[in-house]
Amino acid sequence: MRIAFYGTKPYDKIWFEPMGKDYGFEIHFIELPCNEDTIFLANGYDAICIFVNDYVNAAMIEKLYDMKVKAILLRSAGFNNVDVKAAEDKIIILRVPSYSPEAVAEFAMAMLLTVNRFTHKAYNRTRDFNMSLNGLMGTDLNHKVAGIIGTGKIGQAMINICKGFSMQVLAYDPFPNHNLDVEYVSVEELAKRSDVISLHCPLTSDTEHIINKDTISLMKRGVFLINTSRGRLIETEAVIEGLREGRFGGVGLDVYEEEEGVFYEDRSNDIITDDNLARLMTFPNVLVTSHMGFFTQEAMQAIAVETLENAYALENGLPLVNRVGVEAAN
Repeated sequence: MRIAFYGTKPYDKIWFEPMGKDYGFEIHFIELPCNEDTIFLANGYDAICIFVNDYVNAAMIEKLYDMKVKAILLRSAGFNNVDVKAAEDKIIILRVPSYSPEAVAEFAMAMLLTVNRFTHKAYNRTRDFNMSLNGLMGTDLNHKVAGIIGTGKIGQAMINICKGFSMQVLAYDPFPNHNLDVEYVSVEELAKRSDVISLHCPLTSDTEHIINKDTISLMKRGVFLINTSRGRLIETEAVIEGLREGRFGGVGLDVYEEEEGVFYEDRSNDIITDDNLARLMTFPNVLVTSHMGFFTQEAMQAIAVETLENAYALENGLPLVNRVGVEAAN
């Protein structure tokens, strides 16, 4: 199998290059993202491999189909960046449903601890031997209420971490897991009662902007909001307005609505024209990171293994257990 590997970073090659050879695949590493301008680079390949900030729309599906590309290999769990309906009966889509739920959940808690206890600001101060504690006061998490939106594998890992802090856990999920020792409530009740809200759900038409002006208006003053899932779960302008009004104790964002072309890139010498992103950076109680919640050695290795196992199953006519179809998209 010949695979066009889009959006290649140096850390991708650490695992994919040797593993690809072990599987007997020919992987062509492309640094450019997958989009309408670069899809022609897939000509002559059996599959393309893409990541979260690549996209494949209906027009690109048609081009891939004409080029006889058989599959789209997602090296991620989410598939909102691919037009699944357009690909039905034309191109097979395979994803990595779980690589390290703990990696993302642990990072979400790290973001919460950072924006609560201002460790990032303390680090910058003490490097200049400024040992003042003014402005660094946080709150105890012990016995606070954590609201977890989405109780899949990552959400469950976050629930376990929160319970380790002796937090009371509320949860929202349209498909409740009643084996979990949590109280399921509506989004509105979760917003009203939670001291911390952490998002761990996929991006769908139902969850897009699940955090918006209305839900923010219900939240306690001083609530902490953490998002390590998908940027469009949050209506950015509504969060900015909430920050201006002093509604949030802290906000941790590992994802952003318009992160394409910014996240995973070095833009330190560029003028950032995204006013919302620039504005978020000005708030002292906001922490923005570059979609790195998944980024551990264990997770990266698992992503490579599962992605190439998907390709191997396709090539050898084995059951495609990680296939994404219209039913899943709905």
